Amino acid sequence: MWAILPGNSRAPTTYGRMQCVKLPISVTVEINLLLVAVTAFALVTRLYGIHCPKAVVFDEVYYGQFLSLYMKQVFFIDESGPPFGHMILALGAYLGGFDGNFVWNRIGAEYTSNVPVWSLRIIPALAGSFCIPLAYLLVVELGYSHLSALGACALLLMENSMIVQSRFMLLESVLIFFLLLAVLSYLRFHKAQNSSFRWCWLVICGVSCAYGIGVKYMGMFTYFLLLGLAAVHTWQLIGDRTLSHGKVVVQVLVRFLALVVLPVIMYLGFFYVHLTLLYRSGPHDQMMSSAFQASLEGGLARITQGQPLDVAFGSQVTLRTVSSKPVPCWLHSHKANYPIRYENGRGSSHQQQVTCYPFKDVNNWWIIKDPGRQSLVVSSPPRPVRHGDIIQLLHGMTSRYLNTHDVAAPMSPHSQEVSGYIDFNVSMPAQNLWRVDVVNRESDREIWKTILSEVRLVHVNTSAVLKLSGASLPEWGFKQLEVVGDKIHKGYQQSGMWNVEEHRYGRSQEQKERELELKSPTHGDVKRNLTFMAKFLELQWKMLTVKNEESEHKYSSSPLEWITMDTNIAYWLHPSSNAQIQLIGNFVTWTIANLVLVVYCLLFLTYLLRRRRKVEDIPQDAWEQLVLAGVVCFGGWAVNYLPFFLMEKTLFLYHYLPALTFKILQIPIVIEHLYIHVMRSPAQRKAFGGVILAVLCSVYVSYRNLSPLTYGWPALTSDELAALRWRESWDILLRKR
Repeated sequence: MWAILPGNSRAPTTYGRMQCVKLPISVTVEINLLLVAVTAFALVTRLYGIHCPKAVVFDEVYYGQFLSLYMKQVFFIDESGPPFGHMILALGAYLGGFDGNFVWNRIGAEYTSNVPVWSLRIIPALAGSFCIPLAYLLVVELGYSHLSALGACALLLMENSMIVQSRFMLLESVLIFFLLLAVLSYLRFHKAQNSSFRWCWLVICGVSCAYGIGVKYMGMFTYFLLLGLAAVHTWQLIGDRTLSHGKVVVQVLVRFLALVVLPVIMYLGFFYVHLTLLYRSGPHDQMMSSAFQASLEGGLARITQGQPLDVAFGSQVTLRTVSSKPVPCWLHSHKANYPIRYENGRGSSHQQQVTCYPFKDVNNWWIIKDPGRQSLVVSSPPRPVRHGDIIQLLHGMTSRYLNTHDVAAPMSPHSQEVSGYIDFNVSMPAQNLWRVDVVNRESDREIWKTILSEVRLVHVNTSAVLKLSGASLPEWGFKQLEVVGDKIHKGYQQSGMWNVEEHRYGRSQEQKERELELKSPTHGDVKRNLTFMAKFLELQWKMLTVKNEESEHKYSSSPLEWITMDTNIAYWLHPSSNAQIQLIGNFVTWTIANLVLVVYCLLFLTYLLRRRRKVEDIPQDAWEQLVLAGVVCFGGWAVNYLPFFLMEKTLFLYHYLPALTFKILQIPIVIEHLYIHVMRSPAQRKAFGGVILAVLCSVYVSYRNLSPLTYGWPALTSDELAALRWRESWDILLRKR
């Protein structure tokens, strides 16, 4: 570094002299060798041999399907979580040159040469590796010694379940990484009161929270914990009289922006990128609305390309229910009547059946007719149908009018039957007039729009609303879905709303010509574009409300089984030997973690009660340190574990891993507290140290014994595998030869 200094003013020259002085540059670098060492060990345990086995391992079959769709930019919806986790896995696949061409149809399927196995698994493995140094820094940030931090790292390094979950194309390790980073960055923000880098830690916390939620919705549990901790600290800040009102407002505002606004913006950003990348039609389209489907390239967009926008008298339409429960379906009729009597002896009208059919079919076409005219074709110029207009709906293939009357529906006797009217020359007059109610209208004379308009069809005679009941008809109804007239329909219910999906202007008055017209492609010209927010809100709603049909899985488990590790999951089995990968935790670590959890609760309650009686067993700073550690570790375990008792979904052991991480971090914290504040004499501390050393040795032995099930090699004999079945409930696979 050079500095230019003014010369001596007494020099005899006309111009002043300038002197160049070389200033030394000093750089101070601090390297925590322990941190470097545990990081290196973590990389070895998580990365070594991740390309083996070169076969689909457990949930890789699930994530791989979405990965292939990402590579082909085909739209999909995953009800179990937001898209950021899939995008992380897709990044690894993209960097590895994966083309998406692999059939993810079964666990154990051998990967072909075009699948870059190492690239698919590297990001979760790296995330799992860096969880170890984050755990070290977190324990130190809580105010505990580097030796305790090293102990936490040792326990996590030898935790078999976390190693397994990190080595494959799975998302739990990525989730845990962001959760630990969020907690660490918030603690650093809170403690660095005078640091210039302080606010950067708050931003990192908000970003990490957004990433955690973006990987899996489970990330919200830790996010809410941090929000609660931040709320307490903010409340204390508001009560600080040494700060001016302006500074308090600024501090509160910055916290709100970093911890609330920033994660929301980033969450929207994940979906923006997701929807931008996946612009092609795919297998999940039918779960979305017609407008959403039409915004995708191919699929419905190809079918509906060029359709007329305004629905008119004489239009030929298919009516799709807005609701996707139980499945998306279209108003349908066919040449079959309701039975004269149902199984319970109740009579019907014996009119033509009207149902909701979950597949595209020529019998889904209806003609919108003006009740005052006989014409079934669109006039020139077309007369559009508007909100409040009265129409008739004529079934295109059978020429029966859509009808409802005071006859109980077959599966929903509290509602009216909907039928195609047949004149049997009996005292059952036609009741086939329907009023169009455009629900999402902007004016009282809104024109009924193709795809865009959501309409209710209200029966004129009875004020019943045409509605999908959701019940399935028996064999006589071909297992199709029941449509009813609902007299007590109230409010905004999607089951009673329909939209026109396919649409053409009818040109044929004669039945034979009309049937040929209904079987031909649609024509016309209209373009539909949904805004990002409209697509985001619809996709988010589907993710939160639409559930997969989940049956009981062989390896599913309940939260109570996780605590004592009464369950395991077989991830992979070699096709010819006993080599296998099992999600089984380090038995010693899990047992010690449960014991320490109980010890912490007893310590906390004892100190709390005695302090209430003005008895202070430990200094105030030690008490505050213990409380903060409890909020982070015990609270992190609780918020990531207890909510699963309220969930009605198939649960697996890996759902417990985020909670387990926080519980393991509590072990060295409680041990250090006991060593310093409870063990008073040197003899007690020496004995306690011996117990700790013995426990660590037991943890290593447990890790070593279970390693063949963790890494999938070496292959053990049946007797050796049987010896590892430490619990009767463990399902270790044995191939007898």
